[in-house]
Amino acid sequence: MYRRFVKPFFDFSLALILLCILFPLLLFLAFLLLIQNRGTPFFSQIRPGYQTRLFTIYKLKTMRDTRNEKGELLPDNKRMTPLGKIIRKLSLDELPQLWNVLKGEMSFVGPRPLLPEYVPLYSKEQLKRHEVKPGITGWAQVKGRNTITWKQKFEYDLWYIENQSFILDIKIVFLTAGKIFKTKEVNSSSLITMERFNGNN
Repeated sequence: MYRRFVKPFFDFSLALILLCILFPLLLFLAFLLLIQNRGTPFFSQIRPGYQTRLFTIYKLKTMRDTRNEKGELLPDNKRMTPLGKIIRKLSLDELPQLWNVLKGEMSFVGPRPLLPEYVPLYSKEQLKRHEVKPGITGWAQVKGRNTITWKQKFEYDLWYIENQSFILDIKIVFLTAGKIFKTKEVNSSSLITMERFNGNN
């Protein structure tokens, strides 16, 4: 009942309200990034969602496309802009995903959407993370985000799916909000890029 009807209703309603309220801030940040990036202020990428259906996820672009002499992108820490660093610390780069929630592609709470090439590498159990919509935040995010191992991340995702409830979702939202303002934790997680998932062996 909650997963099929109540949660989608709350997701849509809250996303619509927040988009209306935060649109001026989103527009302002996009304008600043447009200048600093010397290009598009938005980042988009194909991700697998519910039942592994592909969709386009949106974020504010916090890094430039700076490349070395071989045409390869430089490491993230060398491409991050000063403004981008602040935006990442406050998780404001996730704001465009409100549009994904409004479209029904994402939820506020759920396993974070990963890369399409990871799907064939999942075990049967890990594939269960696609039995629910991906989220802007999730149980794995509040339990360590990019500082935990892939094994732990999947375990947290599966635990959430098995224990999903309104109370748990509210708890995750409040824990996420609390972490945003804990600079030490944010510095050690949101600015670190998780290493690629190469399977379970």
